[in-house]
Amino acid sequence: MQPPTGKLYRWQECAEFDIEKIQELYREYFNKSQVELIGSFGFGRAVASHAEGMYIYTSDGRKILDFTGGIGVLNHGHNHPRILAARVEFQKQKKMEVHKNFLSPYIAGLSHNIARLMPEDLNISFFCNSGAEAVEGAVKLAYKYHDGDRKHILHADISFHGKLLGAAGLTGSPELVYNFPTIPNIECFEYGNIESIKDLVAKIRKPNGKSDIYAIILEPFSASSLRECSADFLKELRGICSGEGIILIFDEVYTGWAKTGELFNFIGKGAIPDIVTFSKSFGGGKSSISGYTTRTPLFRKAYDNLNEATLHSTTFSGFGEECITAIEAINIIVDDDYVGKSKRIHLRLSNGLKRLQGKYPDLINDVRGSGALHGVIFNKDINSFVKSLISLIPAKVFKDERFLSKLITGSVISELFSAHNVLTFFGDNREISLIISPSLIVSDEELDTFLDALDRTLAIGKLTLILNFLKQKVLKK
Repeated sequence: MQPPTGKLYRWQECAEFDIEKIQELYREYFNKSQVELIGSFGFGRAVASHAEGMYIYTSDGRKILDFTGGIGVLNHGHNHPRILAARVEFQKQKKMEVHKNFLSPYIAGLSHNIARLMPEDLNISFFCNSGAEAVEGAVKLAYKYHDGDRKHILHADISFHGKLLGAAGLTGSPELVYNFPTIPNIECFEYGNIESIKDLVAKIRKPNGKSDIYAIILEPFSASSLRECSADFLKELRGICSGEGIILIFDEVYTGWAKTGELFNFIGKGAIPDIVTFSKSFGGGKSSISGYTTRTPLFRKAYDNLNEATLHSTTFSGFGEECITAIEAINIIVDDDYVGKSKRIHLRLSNGLKRLQGKYPDLINDVRGSGALHGVIFNKDINSFVKSLISLIPAKVFKDERFLSKLITGSVISELFSAHNVLTFFGDNREISLIISPSLIVSDEELDTFLDALDRTLAIGKLTLILNFLKQKVLKK
């Protein structure tokens, strides 16, 4: 091997980079547009040095209250001590990570634990690395169960299932602005509208009258749009799928593991899927691991034979340290009653946000959510003076039909960070919402700190918020 031309950094050196160096390397070696996009906000011009619990600490000495929850990853908060301890002990003992010639005790234990927590016969699990991989694995399983005899799959119009070729084709969010090729015969129904599904099920049939749909995939709670399916809708959907032999897939990549008030959002609604996908906080904030769990008969028919036992597999399926991290993460969820914590958070956040909606009716159109996943939809009307200022900004991010909603929501996010040291983000679906997604370890005091910061931010008024944001974007300070 030829020696590298130029310096190779060590990770300790990377940890000492200032923001100018990071931006320089991003522009040259990673993605210069991300520098411009994220740099529009104060957090895009700060360096996160370390994190613990609910807080991120920056290199310039700021302590940031993180209300993004790592965009679903950090139900346990940053660097949970039990999860860190488990990983350190695993490394100290030099445990074997992965080898396909050996059966893994960690896959065995993790699969068992998930089966004990799932209802009915959702007993068989498969592990991979990302939510989109879990979705694609679930879709492949549904197709294989029908042995390729059925050709169609249905998804919702506001869905988000990932950005791989197949998962992106099943995603209804305008966040995906480019039409890549995808799997064939995808049909779209209206979220929460059972008649829309019935119409497609009635239409998509073979010449012999049998259904030609192999799967319906749905988020019982849409994390990006903060809309939730009713129990009646889910029960009726379950009945349709059972009657027609259609595999029902619930995507709980974001909402799983107690995020929305139950261990999984579908639990307690009288509708059990054939496959459920999960990721995000499954890895305890330290492990890139995802998976799906399916009914035993479905898996047995699809893959459980010697010729096809490894038909769907990946090198990093069940990587040792990832599995033990997930095992510890699940045990913490149970031991520390994260479901109960999620219900407590819901009451305080929901009541607080509704109070602010009543206080600022001209600013807030709607508040919605469940558990520790809530959002605010802002009124996007702005005056002609602000519109004239916006026309001077050439950034593509402001050019789509939702840019006014993005501008207003972005202005609130910017003010929360710059003035109050609170980190939030927005949901980029058909509606733009301020997403409020704290870790499940959040205290009542921290919830009140956030609500007070949002109150003081909205009190500034829409015009001043937008002007401050535009000024910050232009000056990049």
